[in-house]
Amino acid sequence: MSEKITVSNFRESKRTGRKITMLTAYDYPTAKIIDQSGIDAILVGDSLGMVVLGYEDTTRVTMEDMVHHTKAVVRGAKRAMVVADMPFLSYHMGIYESVRNAGRLVNEAGCKAIKLEGGEEVVEDIKAIIRAGIPVMGHLGYTPQSINVFGGHKAQGKTFETAKKIYRDALLLQEAGVFAIVLECVPYKLAQFITEKLEVPTIGIGSGAMCDGQVLVIHDIIGMFRDFIPRHTKRYSDVGEVLENSVKSYIKDVTEGVFPTEKNSFTVEDEVIEALEKIKL
Repeated sequence: MSEKITVSNFRESKRTGRKITMLTAYDYPTAKIIDQSGIDAILVGDSLGMVVLGYEDTTRVTMEDMVHHTKAVVRGAKRAMVVADMPFLSYHMGIYESVRNAGRLVNEAGCKAIKLEGGEEVVEDIKAIIRAGIPVMGHLGYTPQSINVFGGHKAQGKTFETAKKIYRDALLLQEAGVFAIVLECVPYKLAQFITEKLEVPTIGIGSGAMCDGQVLVIHDIIGMFRDFIPRHTKRYSDVGEVLENSVKSYIKDVTEGVFPTEKNSFTVEDEVIEALEKIKL
């Protein structure tokens, strides 16, 4: 698939059973590499608060943060569909503010869709955003912006009542018009059940292999975030170790006078230096 990915490709993938691939990115070079690798979608996640900005959780990420980082990612992505997270409190202050903030991410930052967390409580906001012509991706299960309500990073949907709520919310989001739903840290049998019941695709993160697609945080899979390794991720390389070793080698070369060499430097004719020695300033 070489054409630019749109929401119609998500629908087609659900129909044909082709798995959707999605990763996060927060800057131009990372987005460019991921895009050229053939990823379907890039999520500018509010996870940037933790893996890029060093916050304890995602609740301190602002609209300005999201606009700034989404702009950079959009400049790097030529094929993948860029989806931007609506940050904490950007869609909780009334429908007008929800639509305005979603519009900023599309108009200012250039993304093609937005993602927001929650079920029944945000349905009217979702409908209004979609009426404004902005595609919406839902997010259910463990919703990181509600970490203080959950009391930590915990899987959701393990009891009948919580499983029923996630399922009901998924149906409500579908009815509201979302083009896909992220299911985060949901028991895999529940995720499979919901996936089979929905007409829109599910994108899993820590929710098993039977979702219609998967999304992970790029810093987790390449070893750039070392504070902790989430259970639901898989590390494909250790770029963090490569970076650390490179920095150590650089420090050693500089302190020992090995770098820079003449090859890393610029030259000037000896006559210029000789002439400088003769003048008085």
